[in-house]
Amino acid sequence: MPRVAADADPGTAGIVAHLAAFAGAMRRHGIRVGLSDEIDAAEALGRLDLLDRAEVRCGLRIALKVPHDAWAEFTRLFEQHWGGSSAHDVPIAPPTYASALRGPLQWRWDGTRVRLELPEPEPQPGADPGYSANPMLRQKPFDEASAHEIAAIEKLLQRLALRLAARRSRRLVPTPGHGIVDLRRSFRHALASQGDFLRLARRTRPRDQPRVVLLYDTSGSMDPHVRFHLSFAFALRRVIRSVEIFAFNTSLTRVTRAVDPGRLTRSVARLAATVPDWSGGTRIGACLADFVATHPHLIGRETTIVVVSDGLDLGDTAQLVAAMRALRERARTIVWLNPLLADSRYEPSAAGMRSALPFVDYFGPAHNVESIERLLRFLR
Repeated sequence: MPRVAADADPGTAGIVAHLAAFAGAMRRHGIRVGLSDEIDAAEALGRLDLLDRAEVRCGLRIALKVPHDAWAEFTRLFEQHWGGSSAHDVPIAPPTYASALRGPLQWRWDGTRVRLELPEPEPQPGADPGYSANPMLRQKPFDEASAHEIAAIEKLLQRLALRLAARRSRRLVPTPGHGIVDLRRSFRHALASQGDFLRLARRTRPRDQPRVVLLYDTSGSMDPHVRFHLSFAFALRRVIRSVEIFAFNTSLTRVTRAVDPGRLTRSVARLAATVPDWSGGTRIGACLADFVATHPHLIGRETTIVVVSDGLDLGDTAQLVAAMRALRERARTIVWLNPLLADSRYEPSAAGMRSALPFVDYFGPAHNVESIERLLRFLR
């Protein structure tokens, strides 16, 4: 098996050790596997889409040079050792997608395919307990967070953005680099060279780049939540370029490029000073109508519109209905997150909220990290 340097990433060492155990199991069951085959397999794993279990199985079968009459036994052993009945959890570390992502991911079999999950960080002795991603912190209401918990919660929200950015699409697209061999295109290319396969055409799964427009209510009633939502929004914008961010209260302001994610506290303070009527009243209908009229190019069949507001509107509800209808006709999905939904006694009886709901695909809470986690499936 390839030698692993003493300072190698623990995730890399973990998958190399697991590959060695898998090769040993194959030898015990009569399948010949040499040291050079294991080296080839280790290199192949660095070039495969680790999220695609079928691709990993096929790649290992080729790299380990498994004879045809041993395919059935190889498949059985692969199911056992790579997430099947044995349900092994193997720490691996594929290339990270942003410098903020730390620590090895976990290879887990969920019953359908192999998936990568970011483990919760181990609390360090003497470290601030607020930085531990425990369930209590994820469920902590934003408006009840203490000073040391605020930074920890923002860190969790930034990790949510990284998780979304790391997700691969199910579709396959042509790639000049490594990927799955595209036989049809490879044969077409061979026709130009009298049937010689000078190069193989390949396809890969690109990273998802969801088109998202986030509209945040910055009126006085939303003050306890705005900072956290902006933290998530600008972390998302940092890793996914097709994200647009707006603040609204009595008027609409585009703030996509107005915040430095590394200096959020200072940026939010600057926004509060520059965005008109920050912490003032709310005219949701007028602001959404302004968005539809001024930024039609941001609304399309691939766009998810996310409105974060308590729905307490001082404006004309007829204007709100017209704006929501226009969004419904042109956008892919409309999500409305309302912090007041955290209270089980809450009913959307306010005129603005009641008028908007018929056009909303998902109506959910927005008061803690868990509520933002639920949003990810709609952004995907």
